[in-house]
Amino acid sequence: MSLPLSDLVVFEMGGLAPAPYAGMILSDFGADVIRIDRPNSVSTDILARNKRSISVNMKDPSAIPVIRELLKKGDVLLDPFRPGVLEKMGLGPDILLKENPRLIIARLSGYGQLGAASKVAGHDINYISIAGALEMIGRKGDKPMFPLNILADFAGGGLMCVMGILMALMERNKSGKGQVVDANLTSGTSYLTTFPYLMQKYGLNFNEQRGTNMLDSGAPFYEVYKTKDDRYMSVGAIEPQFYAQFLKGLELNPKDLPEQHDRDAWPKMKEIFANVFATKTQAVWTEKFDGTDACVAPVLSFREEIPNVSMVTEPEKQWPRKASPPQPAPILSRTPAKQVNYDDPRKQDSNDDPFLQPGTHTMEVLSQFGVPQSKIRELLNKGTFIDTVGISKL
Repeated sequence: MSLPLSDLVVFEMGGLAPAPYAGMILSDFGADVIRIDRPNSVSTDILARNKRSISVNMKDPSAIPVIRELLKKGDVLLDPFRPGVLEKMGLGPDILLKENPRLIIARLSGYGQLGAASKVAGHDINYISIAGALEMIGRKGDKPMFPLNILADFAGGGLMCVMGILMALMERNKSGKGQVVDANLTSGTSYLTTFPYLMQKYGLNFNEQRGTNMLDSGAPFYEVYKTKDDRYMSVGAIEPQFYAQFLKGLELNPKDLPEQHDRDAWPKMKEIFANVFATKTQAVWTEKFDGTDACVAPVLSFREEIPNVSMVTEPEKQWPRKASPPQPAPILSRTPAKQVNYDDPRKQDSNDDPFLQPGTHTMEVLSQFGVPQSKIRELLNKGTFIDTVGISKL
């Protein structure tokens, strides 16, 4: 079955987190993604499935013309470096787009390609700070709390970068021209905050102290509660009909409680709900709420199943008993992405391996892109390119 991006050639400069994630998404949906690695490097990239690797000494001037020749036949270049690094290599957009006007150069950086902060170092926690996202996340009276490094690195960075690439590809169908995609993590994260920003701006939500609003842990019906066995259940019973189902599951009479949106009563209501959840295990609450519209779900782990819970056998039940390993999304009806097998080595496709040794496919890729065998031999003998697998085939 043909995959949606099967004709796309992507060159990914070796990096960490956002750029490899963007490359992984493209490769999951069929793109031929070739990672350009440093020689004799040990890559810590674990997002390398379905990719190939060439190893290049970019400090050797004779490497640059070869890379430029490869990029003449590419569709996308993923740039994970700080602004100016590609230019110093002799691979700036002014050169590459002149040689391949259809090339899309996706530049992933922390703070963008221009401005005083463009070359400053940073990490996910810094980008979400500057974007205004971190200030909005956290409990009342506590410091802001960052959500792992998911928000900027992967949502605002890698995923937003893929969206930019796909839009540039759509535009290229009309104009025949490529362009530069500035996929900086700060702007991408800021874009993700459009909803809370507008809600706050117009006084609809998030206008009170952090941790006291409906969607930031202030409301008792949008909260996480500890169970008897020190596990957790999530509650998102906002709408009246769902809230009614929630109270029914807790065996509470709404007449005995304050009105749902009485903000002054929220702390007391939280205490009531917390006391009820503490009387039963996560397994019991899961079975009680599974299949209902109470908007209550177990907080699942990738590492272990809910202890002492029955397996799902009834078709109306909806919650798994353990978090499923991530699979490519969204799901296309005719041309879905490749499914990933994480656990069964008998079914393991070699391309599912999240690790990729630098230089594994150097000879293969150079040959595929028309570099003469004599030139390949010369580049390998000089150490300009390194092939860690096929050198014996020379």
